[in-house]
Amino acid sequence: MSTPAAAGTEPEVGPSRRRVYVIFVALMAAMFLSALDQSIVGTALPTIVGDLGAAENEGWIITAYLLAIAIVMPIYGKVGDLVGRRIPFLIAIALFVVGSTGSALSGSFIELITWRSVQGLGAGGLVILSQAIIADIVSARDRGKFMGPMGAVFGIATVAGPLLGGWFTEGPGWRWCFWTNVPFGILAFGIAWFTLKLPSQRPSRRFDIGGAVLLAAATSGIVLLTSWTSLTGSSGYDWSHPWLLSLTAATLAALLAFLVVESRVSDPIVPLRLFRSSTFAASTAIALVLGMAMFAALSFLPTFLQMSLGVGATESGLLMLPMTVGLLISTIASGRIITRTGRYKIFPILGMGIATVALAWLTLITADMSMVLFGTMIFTLGLGLGLVMQTIVIAAQNSVSPEQVGVATSTNNFLREIGAAVGTSVFSTAFTTRLVTTIAEDTKQLPASEVPSTFGASSLTPANVADLPADLRNAVVDAYAQALAPSFWYLVPLGLIGFIVAFFMREIRLSTRAGMVAREEDAAVAAGADAGAGSGSGAGSGADSRHPSR
Repeated sequence: MSTPAAAGTEPEVGPSRRRVYVIFVALMAAMFLSALDQSIVGTALPTIVGDLGAAENEGWIITAYLLAIAIVMPIYGKVGDLVGRRIPFLIAIALFVVGSTGSALSGSFIELITWRSVQGLGAGGLVILSQAIIADIVSARDRGKFMGPMGAVFGIATVAGPLLGGWFTEGPGWRWCFWTNVPFGILAFGIAWFTLKLPSQRPSRRFDIGGAVLLAAATSGIVLLTSWTSLTGSSGYDWSHPWLLSLTAATLAALLAFLVVESRVSDPIVPLRLFRSSTFAASTAIALVLGMAMFAALSFLPTFLQMSLGVGATESGLLMLPMTVGLLISTIASGRIITRTGRYKIFPILGMGIATVALAWLTLITADMSMVLFGTMIFTLGLGLGLVMQTIVIAAQNSVSPEQVGVATSTNNFLREIGAAVGTSVFSTAFTTRLVTTIAEDTKQLPASEVPSTFGASSLTPANVADLPADLRNAVVDAYAQALAPSFWYLVPLGLIGFIVAFFMREIRLSTRAGMVAREEDAAVAAGADAGAGSGSGAGSGADSRHPSR
């Protein structure tokens, strides 16, 4: 697998370059599918719940998927570290394909929620294991040019999801939002089966079941709290509701119990000692902030375009393409620069700074603004996000021992998902509150005859806004922009926090060994040390083997 390097040259590490690229294709396909399904269903929701007769519970179609992803992310990371990543990755693809097939064939709302959850159980593994497998087969120094395209794929999927969802809904039908996953999933499974030859081992340590259960409980509580408080109408709750208060208490109790258990077990699912590293702590903190700001912004901008311009879901997706272009440029460019120079700290600093400026700029959006100006705003946002997304994953992976790469990757992504849930909820609450107030004030100035008796801010959709009388429609569109623009000020402090935290990230020299090679070499060193200790006097035999090699 590896050979000693001549003096002054970089060692040859990992599998052959050709095999790395073949595996990379499968990983990219898996990553794209997982990211795509977080957003593709959004524009198809009204049609889906209409066909299945469950309009009052439509939020569960998205919540079930996100909840399943968040719960299993840390589990996939830990299991991959314990037994190897090949089998868990194949299982994740299989679950995703089976869940997609079941979702496409669902004849009732309950069936769809069930299969959507299965799909999420696979999707959580696709993201984590794809990034961890790259760490296995490519050195940290060389990883930038692979992680860059992965970040770009995530950005493309985020924008392409609503676009494809709208196109499928208006064309062949919403079930194709799920059918389209099946052939790509099977292709990824086939490539991984024949080319992904990663080392596996029997776990030498017990899996932290208690920590996994408590983390799942706390995660479920957080996702449900953020989902229910961001909904409007009969599907949502306010903070005075007894059920919401009880769930909050249970979530806090589960989180505290999780921290206690993790501080005491010998091999925790999320080792708290990793946060002693300023590099790991900073990268995960930035991931949390990034999730809160990025997903909150992206959740509402397409709807703003539909409201203000009266365009369909497909057209609004196309108008979001400048953000994808910015993200593509910065992720790929930063990845190549990291590979060439070995330096990475500057990119989270620049990225969070640019993204924060873009968020502040978005507070100036108006209903009648130029789409060239809007495109420039979101291009700038994408440019900043692309400098951060995959760089912090590389930093987190490089800050831990090769045996903990899976845990580092899953923790980083898990906190980004939690941040997305919390950020979207807070942003939605701020925006909705302002929207209801603004619409109430604006409609008071209109004649009562122009305001339908069924009109209400909580039931607004791009479709029914287009059918409103002209004066009322203009009032609603203006109110939407007036409510959305100031809401971005809630995200600016988050961007500033991420910008400041990035300065505290200590830059650790990037390893030139692929993860699988590093583990093999470290195991050989440990075995040699044990053999040497065993041939000695026996006093303290094997003591050094208990310490990590790094």
